[in-house]
Amino acid sequence: MTAHIGVIRVLTSDDALTVAAHGRVIEERYGIPAVSRCIPGQPHGIHDDESERHAEPKIVELARELAADGAAALVISCAADPALERTREAVDVPVIGAGSAAAAVALGLGSRVGVLGIRDQAPPAVRAVLGERFAGEARPRGVHRTTDLQSPEGPAAVLEAAAGLVEAGADTLLLACTGLNTIGIRPLLEDRLGVPVVDPVLAAGLMASYGRG
Repeated sequence: MTAHIGVIRVLTSDDALTVAAHGRVIEERYGIPAVSRCIPGQPHGIHDDESERHAEPKIVELARELAADGAAALVISCAADPALERTREAVDVPVIGAGSAAAAVALGLGSRVGVLGIRDQAPPAVRAVLGERFAGEARPRGVHRTTDLQSPEGPAAVLEAAAGLVEAGADTLLLACTGLNTIGIRPLLEDRLGVPVVDPVLAAGLMASYGRG
């Protein structure tokens, strides 16, 4: 049996299709089986320091469960890379954070990386990897939580914010919220703006495909 990847969703949902969405993207892109589970009690995911603190111990516990159930590598499907180091210490399989994975891919594509997320500042994990190639950050108007992206106004607000980054000189865009994968915005941004757009879920899946051996 092919070794599978465990995907940790930080957005709580009772809908199996919603929980499995990011794992399904990884399966379709890389042909690797994925098992997805979500942490409890966070219906709006991680969107500020407090929600991140609440999520961290839950992420570590879920990682232990997924590793015990046979996952050969784990993906924390959040661009903030919450509890990444703690999780790596807790399990004996590779653990990939979606944010740092996306930043690493972005470095291979451009020299001025604009970061589009749901907070006013880019995640520290992303900034740390990008270093001097960080070209700016933007949050879509009216978006403060990952669930806001799914509003009728969400895609237009994302496009507007992304266009501003490109106009300011970004030659590559990094999506610093895995909820941007959920709404499938990447192809539209690349088509309209003409620059590479790095999806954190796809980037994490790429890294996990190496990490699982």
